Amino acid sequence: MKYGPVAIARCSSYQNSVVDGAVLRCLELLGGIDRYIKPGMKVLLKCNLLSRRRPDEGVTVHPTVVEALVKAIQSVGAEPIIADSPGGLYTERVLKGIYRVCGMEEVHERTGAVLNYDTGAIEVSYPNGKMAKKMTVIKVLQDVDLVISVAKLKTHELTMFTGAVKNLFGVIPGMTKAEYHLRMRQLNDFSDLLIDICEFVKPVLSVMDGIEGMEGNGPSAGDVRHIGALLMSPNPYALDVVSASLVGIPVERVCTIRSAENLGLCSSRLNDIQIVGEPFDQLRINDFKMPDASQNGFLVRVMESNGRIAEFLKRYLRPYPMIMYDRCVGCGDCARYCPPKVISMMEGKPRIDLNNCIRCYCCQELCPHKAVEIRRNWFFMLFK
Repeated sequence: MKYGPVAIARCSSYQNSVVDGAVLRCLELLGGIDRYIKPGMKVLLKCNLLSRRRPDEGVTVHPTVVEALVKAIQSVGAEPIIADSPGGLYTERVLKGIYRVCGMEEVHERTGAVLNYDTGAIEVSYPNGKMAKKMTVIKVLQDVDLVISVAKLKTHELTMFTGAVKNLFGVIPGMTKAEYHLRMRQLNDFSDLLIDICEFVKPVLSVMDGIEGMEGNGPSAGDVRHIGALLMSPNPYALDVVSASLVGIPVERVCTIRSAENLGLCSSRLNDIQIVGEPFDQLRINDFKMPDASQNGFLVRVMESNGRIAEFLKRYLRPYPMIMYDRCVGCGDCARYCPPKVISMMEGKPRIDLNNCIRCYCCQELCPHKAVEIRRNWFFMLFK
């Protein structure tokens, strides 16, 4: 059985004409946009807009990719709506700042695409869910006909890789994300939750902005890396497998891919996925930097298992967040958005209670100044 298809287009820059061509090429390879979207439909572009970061920082989806998708949707007489519920507060004021800094306001001005400012939330039922039979999602989901997941190709300290599936965690509103982190403290459980969310949303297409990605300590504190590829698929799981493989991320260690494979939603083997378009090997990268928190695969796998040894490692030897005070400006975002509330502000600077830290790394993910680093225990260094 072949999963996919996954379309790959070479895309050398964020110049509008270049990105437009890459988006149209991928859509053609997948049978054309009218195969997925019909006139009059409202289409939610769920973009990775993690925080107020400029497009050139490589943290969020680039606006030219979003603009190209908007124009493609409009070409068939459908209405695109741009939305995300980023980390932290989910308010109109926060959204305005994110849309402005991330370049979405300019997309709106040039194309007329709607920017979602409805910060309401609804509870939905998902009886087939493994971890969430019910979930709280952003209200705009009930007002659209289809969803397209627009992700950024990045590493991730917690999940190794963040892509089309992890991107949909952004349909969980604001601080409700913190509640989910607290309820699903084990990585495997959190991964299963992400699959539940993805299966509930069922994006009609998923798009990967791999023109400029992020390596190292992503999803926000890593380094921008040119990849030069745009990828697209109706199967978000297959898209994540191909995207991660393209930059050498070991897919067997990506928790969402493992969970999806266990459920028969995809295969982690490239031979089981139909890849169309640009030859895969011509764009492959072999020296992509991995997150510090996941450098030792053996110990990570032990910690993700059960048993007394695993519990000991989880309690005492897991990678941990550390504040880099030379970069910290004392904004308090890490304390404000910490799910278990184990970060306190003392004399204008954050202090982390590591004994009660759940290692979700939200502090690192949401720090606007890259002032939180994930450090490994000395024991990990013995196995490098």
